[in-house]
Amino acid sequence: VQLQASGGGPVQAGGSLRLSCAASVSGRTFSEYVMGWFRQAPGKEREFVAVINWSGSTTYYADSVKGRFTISRDNAKNTVYLLMNSLKPEDTAVYYCAADRGLYSVTYYQKKKYAYWGQGTQVTVSS
Repeated sequence: VQLQASGGGPVQAGGSLRLSCAASVSGRTFSEYVMGWFRQAPGKEREFVAVINWSGSTTYYADSVKGRFTISRDNAKNTVYLLMNSLKPEDTAVYYCAADRGLYSVTYYQKKKYAYWGQGTQVTVSS
Protein backbone atom coordinates (compact mmCIF):
# COMPACT_ATOMS: atom_id res chain seq x y z
CA VAL A 1 0.00 0.00 0.00
CA GLN A 2 1.30 3.41 -0.95
CA LEU A 3 -0.22 6.57 0.48
CA GLN A 4 0.25 10.06 -0.92
CA ALA A 5 -0.94 12.96 1.20
CA SER A 6 -1.49 16.40 -0.28
CA GLY A 7 -3.33 19.66 0.28
CA GLY A 8 -1.25 21.18 3.04
CA GLY A 9 0.08 24.71 3.01
CA PRO A 10 0.02 28.02 4.84
CA VAL A 11 -3.30 29.35 6.11
CA GLN A 12 -4.41 32.06 8.50
CA ALA A 13 -6.09 31.27 11.79
CA GLY A 14 -9.80 30.71 11.28
CA GLY A 15 -9.27 29.47 7.76
CA SER A 16 -9.84 26.07 6.20
CA LEU A 17 -7.88 23.43 4.33
CA ARG A 18 -8.80 20.07 2.87
CA LEU A 19 -6.16 17.38 2.93
CA SER A 20 -6.32 14.39 0.60
CA CYS A 21 -4.65 11.02 0.83
CA ALA A 22 -4.60 8.91 -2.32
CA ALA A 23 -4.00 5.22 -1.81
CA SER A 24 -2.51 2.67 -4.13
CA VAL A 25 -3.64 -0.76 -3.02
CA SER A 26 -2.75 -3.07 -5.86
CA GLY A 27 -4.23 -6.50 -5.41
CA ARG A 28 -6.60 -5.23 -2.73
CA THR A 29 -9.66 -3.04 -2.42
CA PHE A 30 -9.40 0.36 -0.77
CA SER A 31 -12.57 -0.28 1.21
CA GLU A 32 -10.78 -3.09 3.08
CA TYR A 33 -8.71 -0.48 4.91
CA VAL A 34 -9.32 1.56 8.01
CA MET A 35 -7.90 5.01 7.31
CA GLY A 36 -6.54 7.47 9.82
CA TRP A 37 -4.97 10.90 10.04
CA PHE A 38 -2.21 11.78 12.48
CA ARG A 39 -0.10 14.87 12.94
CA GLN A 40 3.28 15.76 14.34
CA ALA A 41 4.32 19.20 15.47
CA PRO A 42 8.00 20.14 15.88
CA GLY A 43 9.45 18.60 19.02
CA LYS A 44 6.31 16.61 19.75
CA GLU A 45 5.21 13.05 19.27
CA ARG A 46 2.94 12.06 16.43
CA GLU A 47 -0.64 12.26 17.63
CA PHE A 48 -3.98 10.92 16.52
CA VAL A 49 -6.37 13.23 14.68
CA ALA A 50 -9.18 11.15 13.14
CA VAL A 51 -10.09 7.70 11.85
CA ILE A 52 -12.76 6.34 9.53
CA ASN A 53 -14.03 2.84 8.95
CA TRP A 54 -14.28 1.07 5.61
CA SER A 55 -17.62 2.51 4.56
CA GLY A 56 -17.36 5.94 6.13
CA SER A 57 -20.24 5.22 8.48
CA THR A 58 -18.08 5.42 11.60
CA THR A 59 -15.61 8.14 12.49
CA TYR A 60 -13.72 9.10 15.61
CA TYR A 61 -11.83 12.29 16.44
CA ALA A 62 -9.32 13.58 18.88
CA ASP A 63 -10.92 15.96 21.35
CA SER A 64 -8.68 18.77 20.11
CA VAL A 65 -10.22 18.71 16.63
CA LYS A 66 -13.75 17.49 17.30
CA GLY A 67 -16.32 19.81 15.77
CA ARG A 68 -13.73 21.49 13.52
CA PHE A 69 -12.30 18.64 11.42
CA THR A 70 -14.19 16.12 9.30
CA ILE A 71 -12.76 12.89 7.93
CA SER A 72 -14.39 11.29 4.90
CA ARG A 73 -13.53 8.84 2.16
CA ASP A 74 -14.38 8.11 -1.43
CA ASN A 75 -13.79 4.43 -2.04
CA ALA A 76 -14.33 4.82 -5.78
CA LYS A 77 -11.37 7.22 -5.86
CA ASN A 78 -9.23 5.37 -3.30
CA THR A 79 -8.98 8.60 -1.35
CA VAL A 80 -9.51 9.76 2.21
CA TYR A 81 -9.99 13.41 3.09
CA LEU A 82 -9.56 15.63 6.11
CA LEU A 83 -11.52 18.86 6.00
CA MET A 84 -10.11 21.26 8.56
CA ASN A 85 -12.14 24.31 9.55
CA SER A 86 -11.55 27.03 12.12
CA LEU A 87 -7.86 26.33 12.07
CA LYS A 88 -5.73 27.44 15.00
CA PRO A 89 -1.97 28.03 15.25
CA GLU A 90 -1.75 24.93 17.42
CA ASP A 91 -2.94 22.86 14.45
CA THR A 92 0.40 23.56 12.78
CA ALA A 93 2.05 20.21 12.08
CA VAL A 94 2.97 17.68 9.45
CA TYR A 95 -0.16 15.66 8.76
CA TYR A 96 0.14 11.98 7.93
CA CYS A 97 -2.41 9.53 6.61
CA ALA A 98 -2.25 5.91 7.65
CA ALA A 99 -3.95 2.67 6.62
CA ASP A 100 -4.59 -0.72 8.07
CA ARG A 101 -6.42 -3.71 6.64
CA GLY A 102 -8.19 -4.60 9.82
CA LEU A 103 -11.57 -4.55 11.43
CA TYR A 104 -12.39 -1.09 12.75
CA SER A 105 -12.37 -0.72 16.50
CA VAL A 106 -11.99 2.06 19.01
CA THR A 107 -8.29 1.18 19.34
CA TYR A 108 -7.50 2.79 16.00
CA TYR A 109 -6.46 5.99 17.70
CA GLN A 110 -3.16 4.20 18.39
CA LYS A 111 -0.27 4.64 15.94
CA LYS A 112 0.77 1.02 16.37
CA LYS A 113 -2.46 -0.21 14.80
CA TYR A 114 -1.49 1.07 11.36
CA ALA A 115 0.67 -0.89 8.96
CA TYR A 116 1.06 1.77 6.26
CA TRP A 117 1.96 5.44 6.40
CA GLY A 118 2.14 8.26 3.90
CA GLN A 119 4.92 10.83 3.67
CA GLY A 120 3.09 13.72 5.31
CA THR A 121 1.98 17.18 4.24
CA GLN A 122 2.84 20.36 6.12
CA VAL A 123 0.08 22.57 7.50
CA THR A 124 1.11 25.94 8.89
CA VAL A 125 -1.46 28.13 10.61
CA SER A 126 -0.49 31.73 11.29
CA SER A 127 -2.16 33.98 13.83
